Formats: sequence, structure tokens, C-alpha cells
Amino acid sequence: MKKTIGMLGAIALAAGAFSGSALADSHAMKKEYNVALDGTFAPHAMPKLSGGIEGFNVDLANEIGKRLGAKMNITAAQWSGLIPAMQAGKYDFLVAPTTITEERAKTMLFTEGYLNTDFLFAVKKGAMAVATLEDFKGKVISVNKGSVYDSWARGLEDSIGWKVQSYGTQTDAIQAVMSGRAFANVAGNTGVAWAVKKNAQLEVSFNYSTGKMFGMPFRKDDAKTRNIVEAVIECMKLDGTFTAMSMKWFGLAPTPGSAAVTVQGGYGQPGLEGFEATPHAPNCG
Repeated sequence: MKKTIGMLGAIALAAGAFSGSALADSHAMKKEYNVALDGTFAPHAMPKLSGGIEGFNVDLANEIGKRLGAKMNITAAQWSGLIPAMQAGKYDFLVAPTTITEERAKTMLFTEGYLNTDFLFAVKKGAMAVATLEDFKGKVISVNKGSVYDSWARGLEDSIGWKVQSYGTQTDAIQAVMSGRAFANVAGNTGVAWAVKKNAQLEVSFNYSTGKMFGMPFRKDDAKTRNIVEAVIECMKLDGTFTAMSMKWFGLAPTPGSAAVTVQGGYGQPGLEGFEATPHAPNCG
């Protein structure tokens, strides 16, 4: 059963702020965890001018550690090597934004989704409102060449009637909108929201829902740690932490019913391999 912040958020907040020791006392947990992410995927993780990394998922990892009373040893590495290294035991789990898929669920455990991963359009501020994909008919859409958004948009050129322009980088694709060469840019929702947050000339437009979500992956033999971390994620949804983090890094509040504010019953993502239907109530007090 889904429990949204509208139903349980008030209960969680009334009980007081989350106490890391409350959860720590109820589980036999490690004192530190080795975790990893891709340090070049803004705004989830990116280099700081002063050194180190920052971003949504860096904050997420540190908050999990804080609530568990454990040290989080965060490693920034290339995405291509993260999953193999976790499977080999180098990392306890990954804090990189990882799309939950049926194929991946065959070899890894996932927490429930914590962010929707949709396709979001950015337009110049004041542009016409768009309510459906069909409203883009006759418009030029910029994309990052070779990306999933490129192939998706080109696959709809005939049916939608838009024209797709591909650019070597996502930055160039955004610049095409600002210069007027394109009406809109489409890319991942969090990346587009980050670009809009930094640029007063842009605004978010239509959001195309893919039905996919980011979750945290674990080794198949470590359901215990997955369940412990998921319990923290659930409390962060209920007490508004994910909403605050979304506002900080994306400039947008999660929509009602989205993954960032919706707690799923059981452990893991319902409907996929590795899901445990064990009933439990979030222990956030």
C-alpha cells in the first residue's frame, strides 16, 4: 500500500524530528559504509571549486549516514565501474542515481524509488504554455547528440511534427534555446531543472513521465543493509527532507504522488525481483 506525505507526513512530523539513534538502536548496523557515485553527474554529484564533491546525492548519502550514526566514505568514480566494483565488494552500496529496471533487478537489490526520472522540457521564460507533446508541433527541439533523449525525440518526429536538432553537449543544446535556434530542449528532469535554476532566462515546460525511478542498488546477498537504508529513505520522504533537497538542487518541489514523497509498502520496488512484501511501519520517532 502506498502512503503519501499527505496521509502520514503529519503523523511523522507530530512525532518530532527524526532521531538517528532511534533507528540505530533497532538494528545491528555498521559504524561506517563505503559508498560510491559518479562525481560528474550534475546536480546529483559534481566537483566543488574548493575541492571535494557536492550535489543532491552527496547530501542524500551524508543524511543517511547521519541518521544511522555511521560514517559514509563517499568515493567519486566513473559510472561504468561502479556496479562491478559494488558487486565485487569494494562498496557496500551505491549512492549514485541509478534507474531501477527489470534487468538490473535480476542481479541487484534496490530500495524503493526515491526520485522519478522523467524527460523535462526547458523553454525561454515567457514562451507559450505546453500541455501535451502535440503542442510542440512545428517547433524545433534541441537535444544532446547520441543521448537517449535524442533517439526518443527523433522517433517521434513524424507523429508529433517537431524538428529535432542535435548538439555535441547538453550545454550547447540549452544554449540553442537561449539563442532562439530551438524552441525547447529536452533532457533528464533533474538536469534540466538544475539548468533552469541557474539561468533566469529559462523556465521548465512540459514533463513527460517515463514511469521510471532512481533507487539505491545493493548486492543480492545484502537485503539487511538494503532494508536498513530504505527505512531511512522512507522517513526522509515523510518528514519533508526530500522536498527540501529537491528545492535546494532542482528548484522544484516534488509533485504529490511522486517517488520523493511516496512510501511503498514492503522493501524494494514493488513488482520487481528482490521486493520483500514484509509489512513494516516507518520508525521515524
